[in-house]
Amino acid sequence: MALRSTNPNPPSTARTSFISQPASSSSSAATTTTSSSTTTTNPSTSTSTTSSSTPMSPELEQTLSLLSSHRSVLGYMLITRGPLHPSIIRHSGVVFEGEQGKRYAAVVARIVESVQAGLEEVRGDDGLGPGAGEGDADEVKFMRIRTKRHEIMISPDDRYLLAVLHDPAS
Repeated sequence: MALRSTNPNPPSTARTSFISQPASSSSSAATTTTSSSTTTTNPSTSTSTTSSSTPMSPELEQTLSLLSSHRSVLGYMLITRGPLHPSIIRHSGVVFEGEQGKRYAAVVARIVESVQAGLEEVRGDDGLGPGAGEGDADEVKFMRIRTKRHEIMISPDDRYLLAVLHDPAS
């Protein structure tokens, strides 16, 4: 017997941006927006949002909700990729609360940048084509790091990083 998806809209294989562009004046956002930040808390999933006034796309909202509802997921973080320091746009799970969340965000950003720098170094030294910065520079699309206790999956984008921490034993 085959299982069928109940989702009438199959997931798209095209890469989309994590944050949607602001819509017209009619907005159906369920959060209160101020000029500096938006904060939403969902006690059932321990979801917290901290961001500028840019709304999230409905597809992203649905994906993040699906992620946080999975029983093995301990939490997720949506992080900005900035030149100075990464900042958490949105997170779920107590593991990413407060200072520990900031440390995770900084470490995830450093991991992605380190791996990207390594790819550029190898690309420049392999003699198979143009060096870094020219032509087809290789880039990190998805990373999965597994330890004895946890697994962290990182999906980098040009402006954002999505990191999901889960317990592979559950």
